[in-house]
Amino acid sequence: MLESPGLGFTILAFLLVLGPLVFVHEYGHYIVGRWCGVKADTFSIGFGRRILGWTDKRGTEWKIGWLPLGGYVQFAGDRDAVSQPDAEWQNLPAAERSHTFPAQPVWKRALIVAAGPVTNFLFAILILAAAAWIGGQSVTPPVAGGIAPKSAAAEAGLQTGDRIVSIDSRAIATFNDVQMAVVHRPGETMQVRFERDGAERSVELAPRLIREKDAFGKDFERAIIGISVPKPEYRPVSLLEAPGVGVRQTWQIVRQQFEVLSQFVTGRRSIKDMNGPVKIAEYSGKMATLGIGSLIIFAALISINLGFINLLPLPMLDGGHLLFYAYEAIRRRPAPPQAQEWAFRFGFAAIVTLMLVVTFNDLGSIGVWDRIARLIG
Repeated sequence: MLESPGLGFTILAFLLVLGPLVFVHEYGHYIVGRWCGVKADTFSIGFGRRILGWTDKRGTEWKIGWLPLGGYVQFAGDRDAVSQPDAEWQNLPAAERSHTFPAQPVWKRALIVAAGPVTNFLFAILILAAAAWIGGQSVTPPVAGGIAPKSAAAEAGLQTGDRIVSIDSRAIATFNDVQMAVVHRPGETMQVRFERDGAERSVELAPRLIREKDAFGKDFERAIIGISVPKPEYRPVSLLEAPGVGVRQTWQIVRQQFEVLSQFVTGRRSIKDMNGPVKIAEYSGKMATLGIGSLIIFAALISINLGFINLLPLPMLDGGHLLFYAYEAIRRRPAPPQAQEWAFRFGFAAIVTLMLVVTFNDLGSIGVWDRIARLIG
């Protein structure tokens, strides 16, 4: 069993993961903004008072804030860090006004906003492609190496040697596909097609939740159907193939995030399962103890998560801005200012509430509330 990393090491690992990912996201906004002729007033990693910074020859202030939980690019004409228009931008001289964000056609504004999440996805694809090129790709066949007694697979009649073909019409190519299809779906009935003796058959089963300990001795839960992996197989990946592997793996993770989100929305998954920055920090420390390679792969997963979350259609997030731009493109005029203001207030309240919930969950997962209860008792 590995020793859990200390607090200082965990914080350092967290900053090594989050800092570059925030930079990548905001740089996507910034560089596309530059290509579109928009001046950036501020490029900030972190929020709050500046602890380090400088101003470049284009007049952009580059800074690091004391609260390293995000970042922003504030373009000319923006009132604040979430790109709400400044009421005075139309009163600027024509030459300056042409380089403001609100003065751009809707397609340019949408392109600039979408660039952040897209860059997060591209960054993850690059990492996963490099990992496949260096270490090869898992091609372990989706064949049952064994069947656990009294498991969902056993009760459904699956046997050793059965090859899984699809799960709920989702094609299964490798054993990893089986794991990704079931790991977040405990108790959900699914249709499993499999091949036995050259003939395809179909059964229904529901993955069961099990509790295990990770390499650091901490409990975690996952759903399984009860088939064991056969002998692992890997194949080398050429430099030309690697980007395709990165794209496919990124899409698999995004699809899984859609599934988890739908579970939260429909109530099939409890909000107690939501995690936030504290949990990410904990896992950053653990991955760092396993080596720089593990930490980099973890960063790719978080990069995909950041891109996905930022595309959700919530005001204040990139997805919320894109929703307003879609309205503007269809109706040929922006949404009424009052509607936008109320939407941003709702978005702010929703995000603050969500942060409180995930922080509460995170603190509970590391035993803070139990320790407080013992102290009070």
